[in-house]
Amino acid sequence: MSAALLKGLVALVPASTLFSGSVALFFKGKSVCSLLQLLGAGCLVVVVLTHVCEALHLFPWMHWGLEQSVGHYFDFWSAVLGLTLFPLGYLYHALTKRQAQLSCLKLRLHPYSKQDK
Repeated sequence: MSAALLKGLVALVPASTLFSGSVALFFKGKSVCSLLQLLGAGCLVVVVLTHVCEALHLFPWMHWGLEQSVGHYFDFWSAVLGLTLFPLGYLYHALTKRQAQLSCLKLRLHPYSKQDK
């Protein structure tokens, strides 16, 4: 087993964990933030799988590892999208969740609003 294959298989564990968590979040409540996280995690899994394919010499017509090749751009843009979409989805989820908690907290602090009077 080559070192590149071992690195790819080791990286597959956290990437697939991230992807499965994103799938669970998406099916729990379908929202824009969970969709962004799912797409980003999927792109990160694609990045890891491209490295596994490169180590196993699968799909040689993609010329893995060479600049200006299909494999290079596939790997590069998957990484860019994954590292952009997942954090955006997470940030959006965290901000909307915090905003919902703050509005709930305001209702608890002020149970009698002007609407009740």
